[in-house]
Amino acid sequence: MKTLNRFLVFTAVACFSASLFADQITLKNGDRISGKIQKSDGKNIVIKTEFAGDVTIVWSAVTAINSDDALNIDLADGQHVVGTIKTSEATLQIATKDAGQVNAPLAAVKTLRNKEQEEAHKQEVDRFRNPRLVDLWAGFLDLGYAKASGNAETSTINVSANANRATSRDKIGVYFTSIYASNTTAGKAVTSANAIRGGINYNLNVSKKMFAFGGTDLEFDEFQKLDLRFAPSGGFGFHAVNNAKTILDISGGAGLNREFFSTGLQRTSAEILLGEELTHKFTKTTSLHEKLTFLPNVSDSGAYRMNFDVGLATSIKKWLSWQLSYSNRYLSNPVPGRNKSDNLFTTGVRVTFAK
Repeated sequence: MKTLNRFLVFTAVACFSASLFADQITLKNGDRISGKIQKSDGKNIVIKTEFAGDVTIVWSAVTAINSDDALNIDLADGQHVVGTIKTSEATLQIATKDAGQVNAPLAAVKTLRNKEQEEAHKQEVDRFRNPRLVDLWAGFLDLGYAKASGNAETSTINVSANANRATSRDKIGVYFTSIYASNTTAGKAVTSANAIRGGINYNLNVSKKMFAFGGTDLEFDEFQKLDLRFAPSGGFGFHAVNNAKTILDISGGAGLNREFFSTGLQRTSAEILLGEELTHKFTKTTSLHEKLTFLPNVSDSGAYRMNFDVGLATSIKKWLSWQLSYSNRYLSNPVPGRNKSDNLFTTGVRVTFAK
């Protein structure tokens, strides 16, 4: 009796397991993998197996798919069908509830998802279409510190932060950079660098290639005797290159430059804005970001400003990188006795985040 009971329990467990892992994928080499199909993006397919967990298979290696559970399938001709799948000679036979059987070549599948993955996909799509203001932010925080002691003591602190929120409609960007350095010799402390730069910008997509932009830059530089530069601007931009590795934007517009110097000088001028911004991924771990803005002065003919920023980051972990950055601000008409060009070079760790 005990033996019979054990046999019945074993049979029930086996049947239950079979119902959980009833889908099957057949490969070109003849191997068959059983489990529960999760999703496919047309390049890879993921199946959850009983003992190996999630297994990812190259889509081109698949010759047949069979499923007992309904799958959501997007085809190359734009159809979206839902049903169970059987395969006959590289043709999928999709049994739908409303349209009957739909046949499609295996190569025509663009995406494939089970019920749970389809719900997650819909939620993610809706999140991008109708995001809250606190959603979709991504960016980084750079930190650097150096100190030397002995006959003279020096210390340097640099902090930079950048955050972007991009949707299919628009993009918000915020940035901040500061550097402070001091040295003490014979008991006398002297500040050798003290500069802060920041701003906010907004891009609105007009078309797939064009966008309108507006924003404001703020700047303080003790050694240029600049208490505050307030520079709002706006215009239009063009996505000259936009692919997985490289993004190149060209922009043009106009702005206002309001400057307050510690000497008492105050200046207000209109400016033309011409700029370019480049992001390029050299490898999966190393990327470059560069931005150049040229600002001819309309109110004071011959005067101009130029902003240049470039940074290189290499990932150590998914959330941690090492970064090198260089920033230059050129002013053709500084206050008397001050250099036209101010440079910041920083290096240190970068902590990335995304929401």
